[in-house]
Amino acid sequence: MRVSKVDFLFRHRSPGQERCFKSIIVLQWSKSITSERCLRTPDASTIPCAIISDKSKLPFSGHIRLDMQPILVTGGAGFIGSNFVRHMIAEGHSVVTLDALTYAGNRENLSNLEGNSDHVFVHGSIADRELVSGLLAEHEPCALINFAAESHVDRSIEQPSDFIETNIVGVFVLLEGIRTYLGGSSTSMEESSFRFLHVSTDEVYGSIEQGAFSESSSYAPNSPYAASKASADHLVRSWHRTYGVPSIVTNCSNNYGPYQFPEKLIPLMIMKALGNEPLPVYGDGQHVRDWIHVTDHCRALSMILDGGNAGETYIVGSETQRPNLEIVQSLCGILDRLRPRSDGKSYKSLIEHVVDRPGHDARYAVDSSKLRKELGWQARYGLDEGLKQTVEWYLENGEWIEAASGSYDGARLGVTT
Repeated sequence: MRVSKVDFLFRHRSPGQERCFKSIIVLQWSKSITSERCLRTPDASTIPCAIISDKSKLPFSGHIRLDMQPILVTGGAGFIGSNFVRHMIAEGHSVVTLDALTYAGNRENLSNLEGNSDHVFVHGSIADRELVSGLLAEHEPCALINFAAESHVDRSIEQPSDFIETNIVGVFVLLEGIRTYLGGSSTSMEESSFRFLHVSTDEVYGSIEQGAFSESSSYAPNSPYAASKASADHLVRSWHRTYGVPSIVTNCSNNYGPYQFPEKLIPLMIMKALGNEPLPVYGDGQHVRDWIHVTDHCRALSMILDGGNAGETYIVGSETQRPNLEIVQSLCGILDRLRPRSDGKSYKSLIEHVVDRPGHDARYAVDSSKLRKELGWQARYGLDEGLKQTVEWYLENGEWIEAASGSYDGARLGVTT
């Protein structure tokens, strides 16, 4: 079978995927016409110089093979990470997932990818320097997207050291590993198409009484969790400015949707309601959050990875703010319709106000206009639609909730008095 190089790139799935094409080879003859990944060979090193969007218009016949570099996703067995891994594989990417499988990381989140040749799972921590360096050298990814983080504020109040180790030290290890992987010099990194996408939170900005946070807002974290994420953001920024690491930071609002660990507000309320347990609402329940469906967040990250500029920060949010009490009441209303209680009462009767969280931020709101204007992103899920879809998913996946919860029984964490 004769193999020849061509300088045409067939964009078969995702816009911007050309970042991950290492080379293209065309088999002049093949009995198969199915898509197939290319084996890397010494002579397959042509740099694509044109884009063909329609396979039928290619000026030759034969079997096209695409030699694509994978993307490395850290924290890919968690809530947002696992949704992103599935999203990117559906877009035609190959993904290597690294996850430490702590309490919130779960292989079950990726069970539908078992046996998929486009997915490799590696068990380990981002703070393991040898492991991180080895994965970069072995898989030669075109991008690293970091979701790996301890992320629950209550846990950060109770056990802050875990947040320092993962959220700060772990990000430092990733940055240094990338520096080595890209050759160390600022020149080599400036010329690279590689991207390090660091996924962060709007909580780094603290609380805001009016208006909304933008990319130029000052950092003012008020919890150990938020402070650890703010520290990581600053590391990423400084490694870009000092060493030229081609990085992007995103700060997103509160996510909800399938596969979220039941310690967070929405799945916790669903789980407790189904067990006819009290629904604990902190304080007066008027703490306002911006809520975004995880699928919309994943779409935004994919667009930022493809079209975002190194050194930039992008805020991601649906700009839909609701008080926590209203969210809980909405969930109760949905459950009343979909899974009525046997005693005929509304789930709202289970709502119970409890002592507030120490240092609880009163209001978050974000301005995503930069993302919309520069990259054309728009949220597709309205909050009411998204909450209904989320409740339906949890009702249909009781076995997942039981497996994911493990030893967590829904008890409150982070009480200091």
